[in-house]
Amino acid sequence: MKFKAIQKLTLLDFPGKTAATVFTCGCNLRCPFCHNASLVVGDPGSDNGGFTFTEEGNVDEEDVFALLAKRKGLLDGVAITGGEPLLHRELAGFMAGVKDRGFLVKLDTNGFLPDRLKYVLEAGLVDYVAMDVKHSPEKYGEAAGISGISFEPFAKSIEIIKGSGVPYEFRTTIVKGLHTLPDVEEICRRIGPDANYFLQMYVDSGDVLANREAEGGAGFEAFSQPEAEEILAAARAIVPGTGIRGL
Repeated sequence: MKFKAIQKLTLLDFPGKTAATVFTCGCNLRCPFCHNASLVVGDPGSDNGGFTFTEEGNVDEEDVFALLAKRKGLLDGVAITGGEPLLHRELAGFMAGVKDRGFLVKLDTNGFLPDRLKYVLEAGLVDYVAMDVKHSPEKYGEAAGISGISFEPFAKSIEIIKGSGVPYEFRTTIVKGLHTLPDVEEICRRIGPDANYFLQMYVDSGDVLANREAEGGAGFEAFSQPEAEEILAAARAIVPGTGIRGL
């Protein structure tokens, strides 16, 4: 399997673990607030902020395995993100290679491919899974960037994850102008009161997808701290364990 980028060490991407992060290229959604536009559209770059970006597919899995061999005892695992990793049919084989070398695997997914998600979970290839829940069902197309998209595959993925026995989190990046407090309440009702759930503050990374596609940018912004705290309180009234990141 080939990757677009590799980060040799992160203390943030894999909760409670030290990890390397690998970035797959390509995504089946077009979320306008996506902060990794170069990964979605496959735009090659160069060294940038500690991430080694190369021509698409130029980081081979053997490069990752070589890094793991050098950092045995220093790294706990590998976080796999994107883009959407489950688009790549070679992913399960790569995960198995990581596990065979004694490392843990964390998977980030948008939940649009529930059958592939179910396979890697049931095969014991994932030790932690994080799924983005973009919006309430009625407004999913607005957040996913695909008008009229069905919520059904995402709902299926939510249930697969909750029933898998694998440690997990659901997370929603809240964006002013796109999400409202009632939207977050509806998301909470969908994932259920026992869910592990995080709100994430929107950050303009400089590589936001809509800013590439709309002249003058998309006009997205983060909620203020008081606004975010109000949304968090509403979420906790439904999903008591809700946390927030970036506030």
